[in-house]
Parts: sequence; structure tokens; C-alpha cells
Amino acid sequence: MRSGTAARAGQYAALLAYLLFLALPFLWLLSTAFKPPRELGGPHPAWIPRDPTLANFQQAFAEQPLLRAALNSLVAALGAAVVAVLIATPTAYAVARRRTPLGRAATGWVVVSQAFPFVLVIVPLFLVLKNLRMVDSVPGLVLVYVVWALPFALWMLMGYVRAVPAELEEAAAVDGAGRLRTLVSVTAPLLAPGVAATALFAFVTAWNEFFFALVLLKTPERQTLPVVLTRFTGPEGVADLGPLAAAAALATLPSLAVFAVVQRRITSGLLAGAVKG
Repeated sequence: MRSGTAARAGQYAALLAYLLFLALPFLWLLSTAFKPPRELGGPHPAWIPRDPTLANFQQAFAEQPLLRAALNSLVAALGAAVVAVLIATPTAYAVARRRTPLGRAATGWVVVSQAFPFVLVIVPLFLVLKNLRMVDSVPGLVLVYVVWALPFALWMLMGYVRAVPAELEEAAAVDGAGRLRTLVSVTAPLLAPGVAATALFAFVTAWNEFFFALVLLKTPERQTLPVVLTRFTGPEGVADLGPLAAAAALATLPSLAVFAVVQRRITSGLLAGAVKG
């Protein structure tokens, strides 16, 4: 009994240490965002601002068009998440349920494509967008994000589809349910957590992406938030830490909000799937 209690205490301690490890950078970012300039320097900066201020947030909004950049990022991230999920879900179902040599080859290609670096694909993508007249446009960036997120989204959803027992669909067919009815009433609720997790992955990936946005978007009014954050530089290229931290802290809020909403959907979907199963 004591060994089991000690093991559980050790697990909780390790989990707490891991959570602190993840939270410390964000807490330090928040601390920097509220510090006046005189507290940002020095060899021993304090964790808690001694004289907290909102001047960094005011300066950040005054210097750069953060709201417009955030809107561009939101459109690109939501568009990429929706389109990637709409394409990946039926494709993953077809590949996972019909295990053919072509399906296995497609699965292998999906895994291999994740090893491609950004630099390898930027030139072909740029040429394609140029022929489509979508360079320097948010819809063109959405298309790039969909192409980049789709392989991993497909790979994720195939795992979720394979986790749904095919016997449930066969039982529904025996009870007289048609194919569409089976997919809507039996398969879709069980796949909902996987679809939500895949959408979250695509959204966060597109929201935080920097390289493609930097290369493909040249008009300042169309640039996304990660690109705009690079403009917070002072003399001789030194970063203006206060406004930069304030803008970066605000940039993390949409991802946290989307995660909070989707995490609740994932939990409710898992519970519903457990009851249905």
C-alpha cells in the first residue's frame, strides 16, 4: 500500500514539474509584458513587476497594426483548419476502412512527407500560387497551410477511424440502417473527438506559422501576426522587449481560447463515445 501511495505521489510530482516547465515561459512573458522599461534590464530581473503598467500594451497597439494582423491570422488559421478537416475526414475513412496496397502506399507517403523541410517546398508552392494569381493573398496562404497540414491531419484521423470498431457499423447495417445513416449516427459521434483534435492541430499550426507567411505575403496590410511581431525592434536591431512581450502575450490568447473550447468538445465526445460503445 505504501509503495503504491509513494508511486502515485511521484507521478503527481512529475506531472506538476512538467506543468511548471510548460508554464514558466508563458508566466515570464506575462511578467515582462507588465514591466516598465526600468525593470526590464539588470542582471537579476524580478518575476513579479514591482510597478506594473499597461504602457507596453498601449505602445504595441500604437506602433503596429496588431488587430488587422490578428484578423489575417484568424482567417488563415480557421480556413486552414476547416478545409483540412473537410478533406482529411472522408479520405482517412476510405483509406482506413479499405486496406489496399494503394492505401498502404498513401499512408507511407503521408509519413515520409512530414520529413520534408519548409525550404524544400516553398519554391514549388510559390510557383503554383503565382500561376493561380494567389501570391501575396490570404486565400493563397490558406491553400498553403492546407497543403502543409493535410498529411498529418490525414494520418491522425486514420488512427481515430481504425480505433472505431467496424463491428459497430456492421451491427447498424444488420439493424437496417443505410450507409449514410450508419455514418451519421454511429461513426460520426465516435470520430468527433478525433476531428476536434485534428482541427485544433491545424488551427494552432497555421496560427503560429511564420516562414510561409513571411515569404508569400509582402503587402503589410495582409501580413499575419507572427510576421508583424518581428517589427518590434529598436535601434541597431535590438528587440523592444516590453511591447514585444505584450503583443506576444496577446497573440497566445486565441490559441488558448480555441484549445479550451475544443478540449471540452473532445472530452464530451469521448464520454459520448464510451456510452454509445
